[in-house]
Amino acid sequence: MAFVSSGYNPDKPMENRITDIGPKKYDQFYPAVVAKNKGKWLYHEYLKPGVLVHVAESGDEVYTVRCGGARLMSTTHIREICEIAEKHCDGHLRFTTRNNIEFMVDSKDKVEPLLQDLESRKFDGGSFKFPVGGTGSGITNIIHTQGWIHCHTPATDASGTVKATMDEVFADFQNHRMPAHLRISMACCLNMCGAVHCSDIAILGYHRKPPMLDHEYLDKMCEIPLAIAACPTAAIKPAKVEINGEKVNSVAVKEERCMFCGNCYTMCPSMPLSDKEGDGIVLMVGGKVSNRISAPKFSKVVVAFQPNNTPRWPEMTETIKHIIEVYAADANKYERLGEWAERIGWERFFEKCDLPFTHHLIDDFRDPAYYTWRQTSQFKF
Repeated sequence: MAFVSSGYNPDKPMENRITDIGPKKYDQFYPAVVAKNKGKWLYHEYLKPGVLVHVAESGDEVYTVRCGGARLMSTTHIREICEIAEKHCDGHLRFTTRNNIEFMVDSKDKVEPLLQDLESRKFDGGSFKFPVGGTGSGITNIIHTQGWIHCHTPATDASGTVKATMDEVFADFQNHRMPAHLRISMACCLNMCGAVHCSDIAILGYHRKPPMLDHEYLDKMCEIPLAIAACPTAAIKPAKVEINGEKVNSVAVKEERCMFCGNCYTMCPSMPLSDKEGDGIVLMVGGKVSNRISAPKFSKVVVAFQPNNTPRWPEMTETIKHIIEVYAADANKYERLGEWAERIGWERFFEKCDLPFTHHLIDDFRDPAYYTWRQTSQFKF
């Protein structure tokens, strides 16, 4: 067998093992106090927005200062983050799954100098480079995708929409005013690599028109079988098209089956999907990953379409801000946004948030697996 002939011995898996491939094991990078007390923590507390303390059985303490980071960072910004870690944290830092930066120190007297250093660092325009916050019952950093910078299928931008939204809700990044955690996510298209299917509030870029077909070059630039196979709804089929009196191989799209995902464009650049008027934003609410109090929930569409009014997306930010304010005023303590909406009823949710309800928002997903899959780790009997 291949693994035997290559010298691998299954009885001695570590023998002659090559260990310099890929990243080193994560536990080599723990701060000393974390390595010493791993698995032996008693409790943690929020001292103030952005500052946490974890206390171990041994009495050791770790103070964490969380600040907002960018999803896309320059090398100079990363070097500055490393400089702060070297100066205050013996070279240690960590990133959260929502792109927050966490600096950890092992004594309380180191916290205030770290906070003062972070708050003194600003961009030329005056905004904070490292705003402290994003903990507890507030709004943490918005996780998002690539947008117009790196991706080829987005219906809207990621960095722009997130920046515009975060500017509106920044005060709640720095305090604990909300009834519970409020997670905002952003994905640029239906492929949803931004996890917007399970967030309290979700921004989703949405295409409304099927792909355009450049018949003249399609067969020259694309493997037609790959483009057909890439379609999840079988909306694409091979076709013969006449161009300048000549029959060429191409494809046809059954528009009523198209879900505007852009998979075909990934396989075939002669099937572009982006459209200035057709592309825009959908808003979803009510999702969560947590098992706390109630089972995890999927987000639901509450605004079917808003235009890409760059660079500040005013309709989108105004709607999000209004939903947040109504939720903050009306929900019970510890109640997530989706739990609040289910308690008062979704009809009342639309009324309170001044959102129009249309038949397009009715969930008509009929796959039985939706109801039979085990979607939660909560006990079932």
